[in-house]
Amino acid sequence: MKYRHIFFDLDHTLWDFERNSSESLEEIFHQHQLARYGIPSLEAFVCSFLKINTALWDAFDRGQLHHSYIRENRFRMVFEELGAECPPEHTEIGELYLTSLPTKKHLLEGALDLLNYVSAAGYGMHIITNGFNEIQARKIASSEIGHFFDHVVTFETASAKKPDRRIFEFALELAQTTAEESLMVGDNWVADILGAKQVGMDTVYLNPAGLQFGEEPTYNIRRLEELLLVL
Repeated sequence: MKYRHIFFDLDHTLWDFERNSSESLEEIFHQHQLARYGIPSLEAFVCSFLKINTALWDAFDRGQLHHSYIRENRFRMVFEELGAECPPEHTEIGELYLTSLPTKKHLLEGALDLLNYVSAAGYGMHIITNGFNEIQARKIASSEIGHFFDHVVTFETASAKKPDRRIFEFALELAQTTAEESLMVGDNWVADILGAKQVGMDTVYLNPAGLQFGEEPTYNIRRLEELLLVL
């Protein structure tokens, strides 16, 4: 085998963030009767949240804001974008979202088959994520994939976040392997691909939209099952 260890991102790569988030947002929308504040529809609420949340986490990955800013402001920003009255309990809504989200279990299409294949083939399997220890652990438990992984490295455990090379170096040392023996799989060009390339790891860019950049990953795939052709 060219590679001995496979490192996966979690959200948007294995764990279906959009689907799981949409389920939690639907529950919140109805539980708090958000239409009374001027939210035009559930669809508008979910769409606005996913767009704003993605932009905020991109800024976090680039070191432009602290994670606490996301937690405290994203729902307020959603209400403002939709021209709705921001309810006084918007911070409570944010905490409810963080409680509900990790209980969702949906994986991306092909993720479970891929994990079973990689495990059976004898690769060391690990996760590198910018998420929080507790929340990511609950996501992994809810989707029943924890048994696949030897290590789960978060920005809290490594004291660094992707794309900082230190989180990748921490993960490689923890797995007792080298960059040359390792492969990073992720959906985020900056955090996962450029970050891993800094330490010399080969990369798999999960790129369903077919985005193009000025340089190439080692492997560019649209669907997770295409990774089977690489391993």
